[in-house]
Amino acid sequence: MAQHLPLWRPSATRVRDARITDYLRWLERTRGLTFPDYESLWRWSVEDLEAFWESQWTYFGVRSHCPYRRVLQERVMPHARWFEGATLNYAEHALAWASRPDAARRPALVALSETRARIELTWTQLAAQVAALGGTLDQLGIRPGDRVVSYMPNIPEAAAALLASASRGALWSACSPEMGSLGVLERFRQIEPRVLFAVDGYRYAGKAYDRREVVLGLLRGLPSVEVVILVPYLDAQATLDNSALPPARELRLMTLAAALAQSTAPRFEPVPFDHPLWVVYSSGTTGLPKPIVHGHGGTVIETFKGACLHLDVGEEDRFFWYSSTNWIMWNLLISTLLCGATVVQFDGNPGYPDLGTLWRLAQAERVSFFGTSPAFLNLCMKADLAPGAQFDLSALRTLGATGAPLPEEAYRWVYEKVHPDILLANISGGTDPGTSFVGACPTLPVYAGEIQCRGLGVATAAFNAVGQPVLGEVGELVCTAPIPSLPLRFWGDAGDVRYRESYFDTYPGVWHHGDWLKLLQRPESVTAVIYGRSDATVNRHGVRMGTSEFYGVVERFAEVADSLVIDLEYLGRESCLTLFVVLGRDAGPDRTTLYERLRAALRTDLSARHVPDEIHVIPAVPRTLSGKKMEVPVKRILLGKAIEGSANRASMANPDALDWFLAFACARQGGVGPDDGA
Repeated sequence: MAQHLPLWRPSATRVRDARITDYLRWLERTRGLTFPDYESLWRWSVEDLEAFWESQWTYFGVRSHCPYRRVLQERVMPHARWFEGATLNYAEHALAWASRPDAARRPALVALSETRARIELTWTQLAAQVAALGGTLDQLGIRPGDRVVSYMPNIPEAAAALLASASRGALWSACSPEMGSLGVLERFRQIEPRVLFAVDGYRYAGKAYDRREVVLGLLRGLPSVEVVILVPYLDAQATLDNSALPPARELRLMTLAAALAQSTAPRFEPVPFDHPLWVVYSSGTTGLPKPIVHGHGGTVIETFKGACLHLDVGEEDRFFWYSSTNWIMWNLLISTLLCGATVVQFDGNPGYPDLGTLWRLAQAERVSFFGTSPAFLNLCMKADLAPGAQFDLSALRTLGATGAPLPEEAYRWVYEKVHPDILLANISGGTDPGTSFVGACPTLPVYAGEIQCRGLGVATAAFNAVGQPVLGEVGELVCTAPIPSLPLRFWGDAGDVRYRESYFDTYPGVWHHGDWLKLLQRPESVTAVIYGRSDATVNRHGVRMGTSEFYGVVERFAEVADSLVIDLEYLGRESCLTLFVVLGRDAGPDRTTLYERLRAALRTDLSARHVPDEIHVIPAVPRTLSGKKMEVPVKRILLGKAIEGSANRASMANPDALDWFLAFACARQGGVGPDDGA
C-alpha cells in the first residue's frame, strides 16, 4: 500500500516562530508540562479541561476586572458555567493595541470596496471612533443587554459600531444590505433592537443599489427601534425620508457624522463572562432562523486560542477573509484585532470585474492571511487561474478556507498555483459553536483533502450508529465535553426547548453537529475529513456516503461549474439518485457524452452503486447566505413537500434558484420530467 505523503510541511523556522510553539515553551516553564507531539497536547486539553482553559486565560493575559472563582463549575452540556465571578469586555480586548506607543502609526483596519476609495484607520483612529459611538449610545440611554443592530456591509463603520455596542454591554446583531426586508425582519424582530445602523446603499458588480426604501420598510416592521443612524455609503449626501412612517411613531433619525461628534474617552463596561455579546443566525432553511447568542468571555478566550494558536495570527499579520456581515466569519475577521492584526476588509463582488479581484487585493495590501470559501477556490481552479504566477503573493503565509468541504484537487491547486510554502488552514465548526471542531495548526503537515487536527480544548469525535467513537470510519460529528464558546442560549427560546432539540436530542449531554466526519490517524496527528450534512446522506443499498464525495468527482470536470446530488426516496418506489449540474464555460452542446463521462467517473471513483439514475442541467444550485448547498430543502421540495415547510427564501443567497426545482417537482407529480435529463 502506497504511503500517504503530505503536500506541505512547515519549515523549522515556521515551527520555531509559531505562537503555539511559544505556548508549549510557556507550559513547560510555568506548569512543568511537556508534550512530545500535537496529539498528546490535544489529549491533555480535553481530559484536563480546567487546566487547559486556565492556561489560555493566563498565557494570553485575559483582562478581568474581577477574578473568577473557578474555571468550570461542572462538565455538563448545555449551560456549562465558565469562569464565574470574572468580569471583562470583548471590546476592551479588541482595542488593547490602541494603548501601544505606535498606535497612531499602525493600521488597525484597511478597507476596500466597489463603492468608495480605500480607507485606512490607525489603532488610535479606530479607538476614537469607538469611543465617540459609545458616547452616543450612552446619550441614547443604551444599557447592558439592549440590542443594537446593523444593516451595513463589511466596512469600517460596521466594525466600529460593533465594538461600540460591545463596549457598553449591548448585544450586537448584523444583516448585510443585499438581504431583503423579509429576511432581515425574520431575524431582527426576534431580538427587538433599540438602535439600527444602516447604509443608504452599496455597489455590487458595478451596479448601484439604493436601499433606503428597504430601510424604511425595516423601520415599519421593527417598532422597537427608537433610533436609526444613517451611514452615507453609496451617496455621501444621502438622507432618509421618514415622512412615509406613521406620524405617531417616535423615531430619532441621526447621521453617522452626528454620532461620531462626541468627544468621549474610551469606556468599557465590565460584564460577566457569560454576558451576551452578539446574536448570529443559523441558515434557517425552514422556520425562523435560530438566533444564537454568544458571550463576551467565550468569544475572547476562543479567539485567543483559535486565531493565535491554531491560525497563528499575530501583530505582524494583515488578515483578510472574504465575508459579508451575515456570516460568522465576519465576526472572526473583526476579532483578529484581539491578536493585534491589521484587518483587511473588502465589500464587493469577488468575481468583478474578474476572478483576479481578491488576488490583486492580496498583492496590493501585502496580505499575509487570505481567507475565502471552497466555492471561490473551485471557481479559480476551473478558470485555470494561477494566482502565484499572476500576482505577487510573497507576503502570503496562510490561506484559510471554510463553509463547505474542500476537495483534494483544490488542496493540490493551492500548492501548485497559489503558493508552494503556505499553511492551508481548512477549518470546520462555525456559527453554532463559535469555534472550530477541526482545524489548522501551523506546526503540522497538510495532507490532501484532510483537515489537520482536532481543536485544542474541543473534544471532537465521530460516533458510529450506536453512539461509539470510531477512527477511520465515517460517523456523526459530535463534541463530548463543554467549550467556553458554545451558545449561551437561543434568544427568546423559553425553557431552551429549541436549543436542546437542535444539538442535544440525539445524544443527551453530547453536542450533535449534523455533519459526517471521518477521523484518520496520521503520524503527526489525527486528521479529519468532513463529508457534508448527515441529514443529506446518500444511502444506496446500505452503503452510506457523504455528498461531498460526489462533488469531488463531478466538479473535477471543466464542463461542470457546480452540482447538487439528491437521493430521492419516493413512496412505493426504489430510491432515485439524481445529479443536478450547472454547466461551465467549457461545456459543449453534446450533453449525452458529458453524462456518460460523469457516470463513468462516478462508477470508477466511487462505486457502481453510486452512479446517478438521472442527470439534469439546472441554472443554479440553491445556496444559503453562508454559501452552503441546500440539499435537504431541495430534497423536501422534490418529494412533494410544500415550499413553506421546506425552504426559507429569505435565508438564501439566490432564492430564485428554487424555481427550477419547484417546476421540476410539479412536472414529476404529473409523471413528466424536464427534457434535459438523462
